[in-house]
Amino acid sequence: MSIEFKVPTTIGESITEVQITDWLKSPGDTVRQDEPIVSIETEKVALDLPAPASGVLVKILKKRGETASVGEVIAHLEEAAVPKEPTTPMPSSGSMLRDDRHASEATSVEATPAPTIEPMPDRKEKSGEREESAVPMTLLRRRVAERLVQAQQTAALLTTFNEIDMTAVMSLRQIHQEAFQHRHGVKLGLMSFFVKATIETLKLIPELNAEIRGTDLVYRRYYDIGIAVGSGRGLVVPVLRNAEGLSFAEIETAIADFAKRVQAKQLAIEDLQGGTFTITNGGVYGSLLSTPIVNPPQSGILGLHAIQDRPVARDGQIVIRSMMYVALTYDHRIVDGREAVTFLKHVKEYIEEPARMLLEI
Repeated sequence: MSIEFKVPTTIGESITEVQITDWLKSPGDTVRQDEPIVSIETEKVALDLPAPASGVLVKILKKRGETASVGEVIAHLEEAAVPKEPTTPMPSSGSMLRDDRHASEATSVEATPAPTIEPMPDRKEKSGEREESAVPMTLLRRRVAERLVQAQQTAALLTTFNEIDMTAVMSLRQIHQEAFQHRHGVKLGLMSFFVKATIETLKLIPELNAEIRGTDLVYRRYYDIGIAVGSGRGLVVPVLRNAEGLSFAEIETAIADFAKRVQAKQLAIEDLQGGTFTITNGGVYGSLLSTPIVNPPQSGILGLHAIQDRPVARDGQIVIRSMMYVALTYDHRIVDGREAVTFLKHVKEYIEEPARMLLEI
């Protein structure tokens, strides 16, 4: 029986168009039900679409790089029985532990892999010639570009800076890393400290957790923190819902899961929706200083950067400390400079004295 393989209507309420990024199967290949057969990209997320039934991929109607509407037929399958895959023997308990540990390390935000660069089309190099190659922008990249321009045009964006002595946090992580990882199955990273510090500071400065709706200024009393993650095809910002109720371990576990699902193209549209404030860490790519752009309709974004050992003055002495520059970009329509500077000052105090977050002082 012939089966029409369509772009599902469940990929997102506002999504009307997708782009074919890669076919994982070729015509004539056998496929199993729920096996991924094509990679697509929307304006918000990249994901793989599974086969609706087992059979043979007969015909591909949309080539790589082409766009298709939601509900449109992009391929035909011929339903048929497909033998089950042979089962793989389970590894010993010791080597499962090793695999899980390595997986958690690989998906830590601090160890987020560098973006994958798509190979350029083959070309012949000729001496003395200047060549160009035109590659269509993906829907995700186009959407990111549109939102960045929109943010610049519709908000009054300013950025303020500070620097944080990371020595105390680095020491805490070194002392408790092994016990933390053994108990929770995930590394104790930096992001959980900044999420906690950010939430405590947003409670003190609610303007940075607010948004403009028409002629109203809406203050949110909940904290949905977006965590910017590089996907190789563009920046995506999955959201930690009700982050004020999460422990350090729950934050680190959620972020590791985001990173893993971004690379596996398994992030859902719901993961990206909403958000009251965003944190982005350009330091994982080596950035020393930057001015992040607010994610509308939010009013602020905190940018983290690379940690460097630098000479600083402490009690009249020059000492070496692990220092990080931080940047806060904010919407000046909602947030005044005083509140922005105070925000970074409080985050700095929480990070430099992490015990204050535990004592809520």
